[in-house]
Amino acid sequence: MASSGRVSLHSRLAVLSSRRRLVLLVSVAFLVVVWSILAVRAATYQPPSNLDKYPASSIPPWLDTGSNAWMLTAATLVGLMSLPGLAIFYGGLAKKRFILNTLFMIFYAYASVLLVWLLFGYNFGFGKPGVKIGDYGILGIPTPALDASFLGSQAAIGPAQVSYNIPMPSMVFFQFVFAAITPGLFAGAVIERISFKAWMIFVPLWSLLVYSPLAYWLFAGGWLNQLGAVDFSGGYVIHLSAGITALAAALAVGPRLASDRRIKPHNVTLVFIGAGILWLGWNGFNGGDPYGATIDAAIAVLNTELAGATSVIAWMLLDMKFKHKPTLIGATTAAVTGLVAITPAAGYVNGWGALIIGIAAGTIPWAATEKLAPRLKLDDALGVFPAHGVAGLTGGLLAGILADPAVTQFVYPGLTGALYGNLYELGIQALAALVVVAYVFPVSYALLKVISRFTPLKESEEKLKVGDAAIHGEIGIDLGD
Repeated sequence: MASSGRVSLHSRLAVLSSRRRLVLLVSVAFLVVVWSILAVRAATYQPPSNLDKYPASSIPPWLDTGSNAWMLTAATLVGLMSLPGLAIFYGGLAKKRFILNTLFMIFYAYASVLLVWLLFGYNFGFGKPGVKIGDYGILGIPTPALDASFLGSQAAIGPAQVSYNIPMPSMVFFQFVFAAITPGLFAGAVIERISFKAWMIFVPLWSLLVYSPLAYWLFAGGWLNQLGAVDFSGGYVIHLSAGITALAAALAVGPRLASDRRIKPHNVTLVFIGAGILWLGWNGFNGGDPYGATIDAAIAVLNTELAGATSVIAWMLLDMKFKHKPTLIGATTAAVTGLVAITPAAGYVNGWGALIIGIAAGTIPWAATEKLAPRLKLDDALGVFPAHGVAGLTGGLLAGILADPAVTQFVYPGLTGALYGNLYELGIQALAALVVVAYVFPVSYALLKVISRFTPLKESEEKLKVGDAAIHGEIGIDLGD
């Protein structure tokens, strides 16, 4: 019987395709790496030396409890932007037979990025410098963010290890929700055709190899920061990178079925609900980036609301002028472009600056959507490039023009835009944008082409004609019994 069992097992293994065996081997190897890390950590563990430094009931002198409470709240608001905000927004825009697949892509991105973030990504993007060129910080050291001594310490980031009055777990969680939403954003470019298996491989690799380096360069005080480039809350790191990845992914994966290429949202009500969650969540997105409950946090929140509202009005007026009617899809898209464009500048500009950014966000991405996108000949399903890439670039450049020293004194003393006499700031903002584009597009495209050697990037035509039921064995909306 044992011999028969062995023969049966060998015959089953022989049936497995080489691709399935590779996926199995990669999964096993990943688990081996994780368990090896845990084993080494357990074997070399030393209790933190500062356990008796503070009595259990006391508060460390560096901790600002109000700021910590705001940071946890802001992080949760940003998390809600992914789950369920962005998922509902994109789900409503998708075709009915792909709604579950669209929701699942964003849900998976959140879960997989969290694991990668805690094991490698956070310290790669925000930790102590691992790679430097002269005095310029290039990359952190990709070590786990899980040790007790690390979690109990004061938050400090980047090559200079600038400290803040919050604990490290609050910083790690806050930065994670930004990392998690970024793949969710560019998912909109490749919905309704990308292979879910390819998506499962691409997202964690992209997060580690693309997002974390960008975060180090522009969020954590790395080399672009050191040259003077700024990105208050992710206009470049999140939105421009998502827009450029959208183009790379659309090129690598290829278009949807010909019959699916016209945007026809299946549920505009869901789009509205998702947009509302995104808009209010953006108060945490931008309001949390001073890393405390500060004057600048309040300025950033007010500027965020103003830019979003102004963009909506500007976009609606253009729709009424050229399409002869306002649409809710247009208005919700405009809210997103306004919120995206203010993101790199929210804590650097005054209210007039936010108004200007809102007008620009309601007009330039509108033109990109109506005129530029159709000429690219790429199937960017939900218009991620104009909504995030173009809007993020617009806001980043305007930050270099409109940064007001009377506002920046609260968060970045000395930062001055071209309007106030510092033309260099506009130039370095343009350079930073070029660096992001030059890095993100080839790396994203190369990752997808490597993945395509092991598993198809696109679902089969048979599955695409059926949708959720064929890809996942379940459907998002059941109108039966």
